[in-house]
Amino acid sequence: MSELKELYQQVILDHSKRPRNFHEMDAPDHTAEGHNPLCGDRITVFFRLDGDMIREVSFTGSGCAICTSSSSMMTEFLVGKTVAEALAVFEKFRDVVMGKIEVFDVLDDLDKLAVFSGVREFPIRVKCATLPWHTVHAALTEGQDVVSTE
Repeated sequence: MSELKELYQQVILDHSKRPRNFHEMDAPDHTAEGHNPLCGDRITVFFRLDGDMIREVSFTGSGCAICTSSSSMMTEFLVGKTVAEALAVFEKFRDVVMGKIEVFDVLDDLDKLAVFSGVREFPIRVKCATLPWHTVHAALTEGQDVVSTE
């Protein structure tokens, strides 16, 4: 097993068993809900901004290990980023897990999120990994209140 695959499995297990920032936020500046009807993942993301800077991110919901770990890592990664930076990372993350770009081309931008590049080997799980990111996009762009992967 390659080192990236092994790291992928360790990270997924760690963040799914002990998700970070898993709580409902009081008085968020932005929020959105996401639902993956295929596997039943449901999440809600909450943001608190300081101007254009993301000061705090949290999430609630229930989902598979990939969705939960993606949500957890996403909340850690986005704190301190601007809204524009968060939306740019969304694009890169989505393109990497969908196999549109190679992870090594955006490794510096994704940092630890790069472990999710392994999801591309399981096309049915891509929606699980990207649901939190689509939900973030909706929350930060004042898009729809509920995002679906279908």
